[in-house]
Amino acid sequence: MRPTYAWATARNAALIVGLYYLLPVEETRDGRLALVRLGGFVLGTALLVWGVAREARRQAEADRGTLPLSGLILLTISGVTLFALADFAVATWTTGQFADLRTKTDALYFAVATLATVGYGDIHAEGQLARGLLIVQMAFNLVVLASAASLMSLRIKDRVIRSRHEKPDE
Repeated sequence: MRPTYAWATARNAALIVGLYYLLPVEETRDGRLALVRLGGFVLGTALLVWGVAREARRQAEADRGTLPLSGLILLTISGVTLFALADFAVATWTTGQFADLRTKTDALYFAVATLATVGYGDIHAEGQLARGLLIVQMAFNLVVLASAASLMSLRIKDRVIRSRHEKPDE
């Protein structure tokens, strides 16, 4: 990435994480608010999947040397924070769903560990709702990781081909 893209990506990533910490996730007994939040999560997940697919297509169709991966990076960060927010909400609103997930930082740590497929085991799903949420989270992670790996391999292949063509004949 060029420096301007790197700074813009870092700034936008910080804004996304800052927004994550600012969003209220207090428990509610209002069924309508709970449905709105669930709808927001479903819509957010759908938009992220669409965004990843769009970005992957855009990257594949463009001259691979010109487009930075900042879009995919920001979509990944958005996905991690969305799932961290959902994990925290489930842990906050229901008991027995997650072991040792108590704060937003715990939830963000858990979402990153899940994305990285590390699985330390200190925080884990115990309830069926949490496990169902994690199934969706892991499917999203597979799409993001597969897209990123595919784009990176295309970039590397393109650079190798370009470097072979740019070498003077001996």
